[in-house]
Amino acid sequence: MALFTRKSTAAATVTEAPAVDPALAALTGTYTIDPSHSSIGFTVRHAMVTNVRGSFGEHEGTLVVDGTNPANSSASIDVKIASIDTGIADRDGHLVSGDFFDAEKFPHMTFRSTKAEQLGGEAYRITGDLTIKDVTRPLAIDLEFNGSATDVYGNERVGFEGSADILRSDWGLTWNAALETGGVMVSDKVKLTFDISAIKAAVPAV
Repeated sequence: MALFTRKSTAAATVTEAPAVDPALAALTGTYTIDPSHSSIGFTVRHAMVTNVRGSFGEHEGTLVVDGTNPANSSASIDVKIASIDTGIADRDGHLVSGDFFDAEKFPHMTFRSTKAEQLGGEAYRITGDLTIKDVTRPLAIDLEFNGSATDVYGNERVGFEGSADILRSDWGLTWNAALETGGVMVSDKVKLTFDISAIKAAVPAV
């Protein structure tokens, strides 16, 4: 089931309104990201030969889904930098230091969407502003809608997964070390990954 409906290729009269799938319209609402069932991570090349993967254990955010007018959908995410985990404590300590994220001075990484669009089928793109340290730059995240369901506790959920490639130097993360055999210790290119499960907020009683 697509979250965003495609426009018909058939000619439409001025008075025609686009058909709305009731199942999609029912998804409309505000959702809170469930951090215990979501993951925000990254992959970066190390020493030119292998990949290091990590994630941020603490994050929160809100999705606003409009099943009748997808352009009105939006996302807001806040990530606690100090929660970074690559599986090696010394490396994590280096990443939160002034050489990289400087988590004491800049404790959060944030994303605020500015545009949502369908690419085709279950594929979508959400564009917005990513802020790391004191630098804000545009970022487009390609997403796949994984569907919706009601869990065993009665919560209405939606799921998305996606990724985006960035150059960390664009956000001032420039630390590196030259290798004796050529190349550098840490690649500039970083792949960000998102696996999101979000719970629909209850509609207040009138």
